[in-house]
Amino acid sequence: MPGGRLTNEDRRQIATGLAEGLGYAEIGRRLGRPASTVMREVTRNGGADGYGADRAHEATRDRARRRKQAEPEAAPVPDGGHGRDPRAVQELTESWSAVLAGQGMPRVAAGVLACLYVTDSGTLTAADLGRRLRVSAASISHAVTFLEQQGLLRREKTPGIRREHYVIDDGIWARTLLVTLRMNDALIAEAKRAATVLGDTTPAGARFETSAELLLLVNDALRRGMEQWHHARAGRSDGG
Repeated sequence: MPGGRLTNEDRRQIATGLAEGLGYAEIGRRLGRPASTVMREVTRNGGADGYGADRAHEATRDRARRRKQAEPEAAPVPDGGHGRDPRAVQELTESWSAVLAGQGMPRVAAGVLACLYVTDSGTLTAADLGRRLRVSAASISHAVTFLEQQGLLRREKTPGIRREHYVIDDGIWARTLLVTLRMNDALIAEAKRAATVLGDTTPAGARFETSAELLLLVNDALRRGMEQWHHARAGRSDGG
């Protein structure tokens, strides 16, 4: 049933789709499910190369059994009086986490960022995150360190209180894009140098030259997009 738990038949269709080389979006369309649901299912159960329907179904049942026997329920996510469905918010958090993990972010770090993102305040403590993700304090600490190094969150301390708060804001992706721009600038400079050394009329030199051209276009588009975003954000702040 769309929106319900995946059945064994659903998992067989996912395995068939992966074997056919289909993407998560196409598999999701065939099942009537979001692509993020398919991505989360595959990521949890061996990845695209190791996914097996029967094994995934049994593993899911085992995880559910263990959670029921040994784990406390996840702490509810306060909705700030907005009347949100807690189950829908939990599903959103898990889907957002699966998307981030599917793009290469470590699993716990993806969970931390997703939890912060769906929280109106944009701030949580290590204890809050541990309860919601059901992971150890050490795992939270490693995840926070990773995210801080990437510029995706910051630590804040309240005077007189020992506990740290971890905070995100609306500019995290802008900072990430700035890092991407700097990396691309370095690649462009090195590609142009390589084209000169190898000769831009040779196959190897031309390969570097076309790479530099593409990265220049990408960086130009990113810079224009960021300028538009900053302008729109300033307009909202001014009440325009």
